[in-house]
Amino acid sequence: MVSINNISRLLRVVAVAAAVLIAVPSCRISYKFNGSALDYTVYKTVHVSEFPIRAALVYPPLQQTFENELLDYIARNTRLQVVDGASDLQLEGEITGYSLSPQAVTENAYASQTRLTISVRVKYTDNKQENKDIDQTFSAYRDFDSSLMLNDVQDDLCQQISKELVELIFNATLGDW
Repeated sequence: MVSINNISRLLRVVAVAAAVLIAVPSCRISYKFNGSALDYTVYKTVHVSEFPIRAALVYPPLQQTFENELLDYIARNTRLQVVDGASDLQLEGEITGYSLSPQAVTENAYASQTRLTISVRVKYTDNKQENKDIDQTFSAYRDFDSSLMLNDVQDDLCQQISKELVELIFNATLGDW
């Protein structure tokens, strides 16, 4: 025998299922897997200028490390074609800071950690929409044990900091976060 409670439960289940079936087609979930919020029907090219070092302290390999990381990141995370000359988007700038500072001073007034900080000024130009231009400085740092020689850790630290800077720059410009 079918009781009224069972019929009532069945009607509720059918009503909920019908509501879900009606609601689901009207919902649209959109997710971009490349981390970029670019409309590729509008933007097809990007020009990335050199980023010369204008810092007081200069580590020459940094320029190439940073530029390579930036170009590789754009290639991996967008469908933009990197071009020389006229383009839809433009990234240019300079490495404005490369500095060391003592951190975590111990009781005998010696620093147990040293901080390497790198700053990059970026000018981002959107040649399709003027209100999207950015002129901003980005900084990132890494701490290392003061007992280590900078020469021994410099390459690795510059690589790590460059990766972080590129992610910050990408998110503020091409990622449109």
